[in-house]
Amino acid sequence: MTYRLHVNGQTHDVDVPGEMPLLWVLRDSLGLVGTKFGCGMALCGACTVHIDGAPQRSCSLPVAAVGEAQVTTIEHIGSSEIGARLLKAWLDIDVMQCGYCQAGQIMTAASLLATTPKPNNEQIRDTMAGNICRCACYNRIETAVRMAAGLEPAVEAQQEHPHVA
Repeated sequence: MTYRLHVNGQTHDVDVPGEMPLLWVLRDSLGLVGTKFGCGMALCGACTVHIDGAPQRSCSLPVAAVGEAQVTTIEHIGSSEIGARLLKAWLDIDVMQCGYCQAGQIMTAASLLATTPKPNNEQIRDTMAGNICRCACYNRIETAVRMAAGLEPAVEAQQEHPHVA
């Protein structure tokens, strides 16, 4: 069946089975490979995208359930002010090691900052808790979210210790 998807500000018609997870439509049909396959059970967060601005695990969302919703992927998150601040913070303090989970981490963090512009540490930890980082970069992820929210000094002030532990 053909589905009309609104992804990253563009409309795409895809001919796929309705039960196909959005993750595979994004990767295999649209070539948007920034969204990663992690667990396939919506537990790890690597496949997180935004559906009408809310974080959603794309590995468990059938394409037929997307409807007219606006889908945003990691490839487009930098076009928003919040996304651009997050990407800069991530790069400024070298958050990632292997980088595999980071698209999902950034998508989750962007949703948090859109709804809670100045989150406290507990809110950051609670929101990010559903995203697994096998390299255990959790402290740097939290610091980057705080930087993007303006709650942490800019990287220039951290030059003495560029890799926050």
